[in-house]
Amino acid sequence: MMRTAIIKRQTAETNITANLGIDGTGQSQIATGIGFFDHMLILFAKHGLFDLNISADGDLHIDGHHTVEDTGIVLGQALTQALGDKNGIKRYGTAFVPMDEALVMVSLDISGRPFLAFDVDISAERIGNFDSELTEEFLRALAVHAGLTLHVRLMAGKNAHHIVEGVFKALGRALDEATRKDERIVGVMSTKGML
Repeated sequence: MMRTAIIKRQTAETNITANLGIDGTGQSQIATGIGFFDHMLILFAKHGLFDLNISADGDLHIDGHHTVEDTGIVLGQALTQALGDKNGIKRYGTAFVPMDEALVMVSLDISGRPFLAFDVDISAERIGNFDSELTEEFLRALAVHAGLTLHVRLMAGKNAHHIVEGVFKALGRALDEATRKDERIVGVMSTKGML
C-alpha cells in the first residue's frame, strides 16, 4: 500500500497544497515564493527520499511568516495522513549532517506527543529572501501537526546558510529512518499498543 497524502489548506493568509509520498525517490516540485525556503524543502525531500510537491500562495507582501508556518502545518498533516496507523514503522530517527564547518543533529520520535527543542543559533537575520528565525517556526508547526517529538541541535557552525541547510537535510534523513517499516515490528513500536 502506498503511503501518500494530499493536503490542502486555504486561509485568508495562504493557499497551500502538499502532495507527499513517503516511499519515494526524493523527487520534488516546490513553489512557495520564497527561494531559499524552496531550496531547503527540495533538500529535505531529496535526503528523506520523499516525493514532495508543494504549491503555496501566501501574503508575501507582508512577510514570509504565514507561508512558512502554514507550509509546516500542511506538511505535518500530510505526514500524519500518509503514515496512517503507523503499524510497523521504526518510530525513531536520528541524523548528524555536516555542511562544511556546520554540524547539525536532528533526533525525533513519531510519538503523537508534539514537542520541539530547538537549540540552533543562526547569526544572520536573513538568508536571501528568507527570514532565518522562521526555521524554528516551520519546525514547530511540523512537529505539532505531525505529532513529532523533535530535537534540533547545532553542534558546530557559523555560516547561516550552512546551518539551516544542515537542519533540513538532517530532518529529512531522520524522518526517513523513523518512517521506515521493519518487518519484525508487529503493530506499533510501543508497549502501550498505540502511538
